[in-house]
Amino acid sequence: MPNVLTNYTSANIGTSPVTLYTVPASTTGTIVGLQAANTSASQVSVDVQVAGVYLVKGAPIPANSALSLLDGKLVVKTTETVVVTSSAATSVDAILSVLEQS
Repeated sequence: MPNVLTNYTSANIGTSPVTLYTVPASTTGTIVGLQAANTSASQVSVDVQVAGVYLVKGAPIPANSALSLLDGKLVVKTTETVVVTSSAATSVDAILSVLEQS
């Protein structure tokens, strides 16, 4: 079973949900980090869903600041997704670090 540590990124996330990560077939993932940066001049809030369930909802991020959205580790299985949405257009950059085992 090979293990691969990978980062997935998305820039300019806005009010439409963005799928940051989908677990590949025959793979189990361990999310080890999830950061979101507010790139706008105003405070925004961010929602993160994992497998259709909120990990965080309405988490505030001050202007030109960042927030760690995961405390600890989270296991995700084949076809599950990580989806990020911001309260403002093109206002959030996100990076997800995941250990994939296949």
